[in-house]
Amino acid sequence: MKKEDFFELTAEGYLELETELNELKNVKRQEVIVALKEARAMGDLSENADYDAARNDQAQIEARIKELEYKLEHSKIVEVKKGSGANIGSVVTIKDEDGEEDEYKLVSSVEADPFNNKISVESPIGVAIKGHKVGDTVLVESPNGGYNITILKIA
Repeated sequence: MKKEDFFELTAEGYLELETELNELKNVKRQEVIVALKEARAMGDLSENADYDAARNDQAQIEARIKELEYKLEHSKIVEVKKGSGANIGSVVTIKDEDGEEDEYKLVSSVEADPFNNKISVESPIGVAIKGHKVGDTVLVESPNGGYNITILKIA
C-alpha cells in the first residue's frame, strides 16, 4: 500500500481508537440490544419512540464500529524522532506575535482535538511548524492572513 492509503497515528492515538472500539463492541452494543428488547416488549412498534431511539443508537454505534475498524486496519503508528524537529507526536511550545505562549501536541487529523490542545499536522499551525526546530520563527498561513510564531520548546 502507498503512504496515502494509511492513517498516521501516534501510539497513544492508536490505543485511544482501540479502546473506543472495544467499548462500543463490548458495552454499548450490548446496552442497545437490551434497550431494543425492552422497547419490543412494550408492544406496537409503529408508534414506539423508545424502539425508534434504540434503532437509531444501534445504527450510529454500528457505523462508528465500521469506521474505527477501517481506520485501525489502515493505520500506521508513527515513531516520534527526537531532535528531528516538530512532527507527529511532538509536544511543541510556541509564542505568537503578541507574546502569548501555547503548547500543542502534533497529531494526525484522525486524532486532532483542539479543545485538548491536540492539533493536526495538516492544520495551519501544524503545517507551519512541521520539521522546524527550537528557535525557528515560521509564518502561519490562515484564512485571516498570515502571522509569525516562534518555536520555544519541542518535547
